[in-house]
Amino acid sequence: MAKQADYDASSIAVLEGLEAVRKRPGMYIGSVSRKGLNHLIYEIVDNAVDEHLAGFCSEIRVTLKRDGSATVSDNGRGIPVDMHSKGISAERLVFTTLHAGGKFDDSVYKTSGGLHGVGSSVVNALSVWLDVTVRRGGLIYHDRYNRGIPAIELEGGLLPVIGKSRETGTTISFLPDPEIFEKTNFKEDEIMSRLHETAYLNPGLTIFYRDERVEPAVEETFHEPDGLAGFIRDLNKNQEPLHDVVTFKGESEGIAVEGAFQYINEFHENVLGFCNTIYNAEGGTHITGFKTAFTQIMNTYARELGILKEKDANFTGTDIRNGMTAVISIKHPAPRFEGQTKTKLDNQDAAKATAQIVSDELVRYFDKNLDALKAVLSSAEKAARIRRSEERVKSNLLSKPKFSFDSNGKLANCESRDPSVCEIFIVEGDSAGGSAKTARDRHFQAILPIRGKILNVEKASIDKVLANAEIKTMINAFGCGFSEGYGNDFDISKLRYDKIVIMADADVDGAHICTLLLTLFYRFMPELIFEGHVYIAMPPLYKAMPARGREEYLYDDEALERYRRTHKGSFTLQRYKGLGEMDAQQLWETTLDPKTRLLKKVEIDDARLASEITGLLMGPDVPPRKAFIYQHAHDAELDI
Repeated sequence: MAKQADYDASSIAVLEGLEAVRKRPGMYIGSVSRKGLNHLIYEIVDNAVDEHLAGFCSEIRVTLKRDGSATVSDNGRGIPVDMHSKGISAERLVFTTLHAGGKFDDSVYKTSGGLHGVGSSVVNALSVWLDVTVRRGGLIYHDRYNRGIPAIELEGGLLPVIGKSRETGTTISFLPDPEIFEKTNFKEDEIMSRLHETAYLNPGLTIFYRDERVEPAVEETFHEPDGLAGFIRDLNKNQEPLHDVVTFKGESEGIAVEGAFQYINEFHENVLGFCNTIYNAEGGTHITGFKTAFTQIMNTYARELGILKEKDANFTGTDIRNGMTAVISIKHPAPRFEGQTKTKLDNQDAAKATAQIVSDELVRYFDKNLDALKAVLSSAEKAARIRRSEERVKSNLLSKPKFSFDSNGKLANCESRDPSVCEIFIVEGDSAGGSAKTARDRHFQAILPIRGKILNVEKASIDKVLANAEIKTMINAFGCGFSEGYGNDFDISKLRYDKIVIMADADVDGAHICTLLLTLFYRFMPELIFEGHVYIAMPPLYKAMPARGREEYLYDDEALERYRRTHKGSFTLQRYKGLGEMDAQQLWETTLDPKTRLLKKVEIDDARLASEITGLLMGPDVPPRKAFIYQHAHDAELDI
């Protein structure tokens, strides 16, 4: 028996100050990918929005600098700089102490966003440097930090004064730390989309955006006086609306609820939830309250109008919401979230308050607007008819026993039945599939070969999607079903593999296959992506074999150029045109071995933007797609 390691008081690690944030950044910002990087800007912006919600800020300016830094400036009251009871300036406390800030005092902010009060200090901890300028009380104060450590000595515990100003507000500049983040180049599309959403949610706020990294600089102003109604119109700008945008608002038990929705002549559902202006990607109790109340209201109207007879079953929630685009925004004085980055609201009173406001306000609205009511019920009736028809199609197409795979896709399953350790690799082609089956660790790795390019689900009807042999094979293999506009048969708890890895050739055809698969997952099994189960394998492009020394795999052309510059002596270069050219040992070393492989995790930071771009790139309209490609041709880096 191995000797047990000592476990006593000396085994307990205590991380001082902001050291814990640098040690485990993912706990505070979700990830160290581009998603986490952009989150730094959102945290500072959210603090400025808190000032707006309190009635003291009307303008926010966000600037991306050439050196890779970002600046966020507001015209709020300015962070307090006077002496705190802790013996230092309140500003210094905000930037060096977790859970220090005005949002913990109800007299300062009735409602607030931010990251549980750790936003400013976390941004400070994860930056090479952070610079703070506070305009308050007629004076200008200054502070600076290097990787979270103060770089300016306080004078009697207070910040130095560097000037005078009649204006008030705070300006924060910071440079993300490359030691922490995989990439330090902010993604402009995602940031602009987030700022635009913030403007919609705060009609009295103006946000100025400037990107100085390009020449000439890109400038945008986001000001949306129509609020959520304008948000809905923007979401539906390329669709055929069935009625005018419906808005409602109210307050219940101290929780302010505001919403807007519109139905379009398309059968899909798009419901977005926000709490204290923070987007909740996974929804939460406020969305549950809205959906429950709306379903009850519509079924009641359907029976009163005779659309549903006594013997008829009620419309399902998905029937009623097909064609709906909605935004639900609540202000909660004490929000609770599942997860540090606020993806899902957890307050039960939010569901009750939202349901109460929806029930009161929408009954009042529909009683006076019968045309809008008839448009909604007509959509629900049509969706229910299609759902019943599709259920028959599903029953016929998916009636084969589990793991009964046809010749278009033969699963080589793994021995383990523990989903937490199992992986499935989707491989294009018989040659690559054969190599992968030989190379894998059959204990926990399954191989699913597919032939050629799967159906583009963005252009196809549901019956064609379910009739596609490759798609049926994947649905059966994953084990959790699928979801779509006419119902939801997806259950993530039944997923048989923790990792679903797309393994395609490193060429144009491989990229197309990868895109088609991602479109399938995003439209019909989105939880796979949102819960972090989808990956893309990164096989090497080259193998360098020097006359002397160790052979080395090179994953892209940049790696090859670095090798050419640094390697002394002659070498032979092997170019892999496809996975099928690798033998089993090479495939294991480069793509399958968890110790040496490179995998790219698929993440979605902005669901609204992702949905819009997916429809644009994979949909039937060619001119908008060409325009998008030309506009983004300078983006040489693939960022999934």
